[in-house]
Amino acid sequence: MSLSIRKLSPALGAEIFDIDLSQPLSDITASAIEKAWYEHSILLFRNQHLSDAELVAFSKHFGELDAPPIGTSNRYWVEGFPEVLVVSNVIENGVPIGNLGAKEVTWHSDMSYEEVPPIGSILYALEVPPVGGSTEFVNMYAALEHLPSELRRKVEHLSIKHDGSVNAAGDLRLGKQPVTDVVTCPGPIHPIVRTHPKTGRQALYIGRRPNAYVCGLPVPESEEIVNELWSRAIHPDWTWRLDWQVGDIVFWDNRCTMHRRDPFDPNSRRVMHRTQLKEKLPQPPIELTPDRVLESQAV
Repeated sequence: MSLSIRKLSPALGAEIFDIDLSQPLSDITASAIEKAWYEHSILLFRNQHLSDAELVAFSKHFGELDAPPIGTSNRYWVEGFPEVLVVSNVIENGVPIGNLGAKEVTWHSDMSYEEVPPIGSILYALEVPPVGGSTEFVNMYAALEHLPSELRRKVEHLSIKHDGSVNAAGDLRLGKQPVTDVVTCPGPIHPIVRTHPKTGRQALYIGRRPNAYVCGLPVPESEEIVNELWSRAIHPDWTWRLDWQVGDIVFWDNRCTMHRRDPFDPNSRRVMHRTQLKEKLPQPPIELTPDRVLESQAV
């Protein structure tokens, strides 16, 4: 299928036109969208009108859905739809209805603090503030490609520990303790350079800055490397900014992008619903017991 599509910037991203995501997608259309996603890393669909059931149905075309992350006090999901995270600053009856509030959200890749992070995120704008709250994305393929050769050689076989004690707004998560030692604090270890399983391209994967630690190095050396990676990764030539409109749906690849959000007036309302895609893990081989051998021979 040929999609109506245009690039959003030289760096990354594409907008897809003339499609109603509230309607069931054919396998051919879903496959074409997925192909465009791999090519552009971020897809934008404007003027959409979806229920949560329709958002979930659209998302499931691209894989199994992951559970929302733990927030500062709870998991903020939609009643009846545990796969749908609410991202909002709105407070009802003294209780936040969603995660992250109205503060700046710093650069990150979603849930890199998990052993198996989600591969992609789909964010749907229901209410947006008149000013602020824009989201900026960065192409991490380009970030890696533009590293000085000496730095790239230095990091391509190193790994970083990713901390999840605070969210991207800097707030301590429920049940977490402040980090006092980056060497001994808990957190999964991910390679700094990762290969995208679908595109075969390599990307820089640094997740989030707070409490990052390059494994096996003295802390001062780790800090030097991490600071240099971050200073080079966030470059205007490979970033793109979205000024949200109601009805926008953005579908991004967490394996080769990072994103951040501008702060906005907390008296304005911003309500987003998000789903995220699980990584498909390799299935262990089936052990051929005598019974299974007989079954396979019968087939």
